[in-house]
Amino acid sequence: MSTRKNKKYNISVEATLEVIGGKWKCVILCHLTHGKKRTSDLKRIMPNITQKMLTQQLRELEADGIVSRITYHQVPPKVEYELTEYGMSLKPILNALCTWGELHIVKEYGDKFAVLEDNILNH
Repeated sequence: MSTRKNKKYNISVEATLEVIGGKWKCVILCHLTHGKKRTSDLKRIMPNITQKMLTQQLRELEADGIVSRITYHQVPPKVEYELTEYGMSLKPILNALCTWGELHIVKEYGDKFAVLEDNILNH
C-alpha cells in the first residue's frame, strides 16, 4: 500500500508479514493459487470468515498488487479474483506453509484427514 513507502523494517520478514500476515490472507492466497475465484466461492470454502473480513482482505491484497479484481459487465454483475504475476511469486512460500502445516497436523493428530475439512482438500 502506498502508505508504507517510508516504512522501515528491522528484518525483511516484517515486510512479508505486513502484506500477507493475519489470519485470512494466506488462506485466501492458497485458494487463489488454484485459479480464479468469485467472492461467493471463497466464502463457501472459508465458512468461518465473515463477508466483511473477506472483502477487506481482498481489497488490501488488491491494493498491494497481489490480487487482481476482474469485473464482468453483465447482469447480474460478476466479479472474480485472481493472483497477479507478482502474487504468483508467493506460491513457493504458500506451498512451504502448507507442507509445514501438514507435517504439524500429522505430528499433533497423527492423520491430516482427521482435522482437515473435505471441502478444503477438494477445492
